[in-house]
Amino acid sequence: MEVIINGVKTNYIKMGKGAPFIVLHGWGSCSDRWIKEIEIISEKGYQVIVPDLPGFGKSDKLERPWTVNDYVKWFEDFTKMLEIQDFYLLGYSFGGALASKIAVKYPQRVQKLFLVASAVIRKKTTKKGFLAKISKLIKLFYFIPFYAFFRKAVYKFIIRKSDYIYTEGIMKQTYLNAVSDDLSHHLSFIRVPTVIIWGDKDQYVPVEEARIINEKIKNSKLIIIEGADHLIHKTMPEVLAEKVLNNL
Repeated sequence: MEVIINGVKTNYIKMGKGAPFIVLHGWGSCSDRWIKEIEIISEKGYQVIVPDLPGFGKSDKLERPWTVNDYVKWFEDFTKMLEIQDFYLLGYSFGGALASKIAVKYPQRVQKLFLVASAVIRKKTTKKGFLAKISKLIKLFYFIPFYAFFRKAVYKFIIRKSDYIYTEGIMKQTYLNAVSDDLSHHLSFIRVPTVIIWGDKDQYVPVEEARIINEKIKNSKLIIIEGADHLIHKTMPEVLAEKVLNNL
């Protein structure tokens, strides 16, 4: 299915009948990667809706760099287009950053918030500053043969854990906008019931951040899944769906 939101084609999957349950996927992902969870949750009396965020999947590419706030505005228009008022909301990784802002802005609409391995804490550290300098440094060698290979090798073996190297064009600045937006100060303003789900083997967004989020969001519930890594939605879809359903 697809709708046009302010000139941007948005592709989405919708399955089931009942209370709307919206899933916001991670960076570089798409709705198709949530099929198993969609099937399981929709069978329990929920209408599961998973859009391809603009710039990803089958949705339109962006014509300019977006910020997290741009995505929040798009989400507002998306739900209006589908005539959805109240909904359950799950945000995974980058989608968790969007979901947390949505929960702060529209607390009366979000029935329950699920933050799964969510990338919401973006505080600057000495290590991040060092890696940023390396990133700028390698740009100086653009003229050497096999520069593209050299650049990817640096990101893979030195910087690591960065989606930046896999982004192209406008999405590069969109990525930088996203990672520079630290949402940790927003968390204490979340008043909707919140369930935090994390894998104890997550090396991309460490489980320590889940505990910080749990402390900042009043009366939130933390669920840690043993043996799960950052790709919990792909490696343990049944377990993730079960944890969600048990807390709806």
